[in-house]
Amino acid sequence: MTLPSWRDENVGTMKRAALWLLTVVGEGNVFTKEDVKNAFPGISQADRRVRDLRDYGWKIDTHREDALLGQHEQRFVAQGQPVWEPGKATKDSSAITDTQRRKVLARDGNRCRSCGITPGQAYAGSFETAQIDIARRKVKLPNGTSAVQPVAECHRCRVGGRTLDADLGAVLEGLSRLGGLQRQTLTDWVAADEREFSAVERLWSDFRTLPAESRDKVREALGLPPA
Repeated sequence: MTLPSWRDENVGTMKRAALWLLTVVGEGNVFTKEDVKNAFPGISQADRRVRDLRDYGWKIDTHREDALLGQHEQRFVAQGQPVWEPGKATKDSSAITDTQRRKVLARDGNRCRSCGITPGQAYAGSFETAQIDIARRKVKLPNGTSAVQPVAECHRCRVGGRTLDADLGAVLEGLSRLGGLQRQTLTDWVAADEREFSAVERLWSDFRTLPAESRDKVREALGLPPA
């Protein structure tokens, strides 16, 4: 089947954008907002129409999903529904809308739920700043079923945790085994939705990141033999 021309202004901007990605950019290749602007001069919402394609199953990555991309670059990864065909422009029900994204970010305190970093905050020991977006986390429920639930995470944690599942049943079971003081401590942390780590806990965390040779130096300082 011959594709319509992406230059045909009667097709509609989103459909033209889809055709432009297919025939000009090509799957796997990178484009910028400036490229979109040049391809669709005079159309102020052209970049938004490109983003809208994600609602129809098109995979278009930004630097949040692909660490190799610059801040203003996007990669056309894979085609979704052929939206230019009659009856094919059906939204992907799993796609997260802008309204849903804002709601999840607000509910999660506009910070990464895995590491606690906030948007624009620099990661420790680097000049890289955090970008917060929505991850889909697979959660094992107490009844044995699983559900996919949205959660705010930074790019580092999203990439590192893509294959990890959360286990709500295990958390609830562990909660039931806590003694009174431990339960109250956890209650306070959950109520405040944060906790302060002690100096020894921070040192333990830093120790875990050290290479083996450096870990042995710490063991030596503690009077322990090399591992």
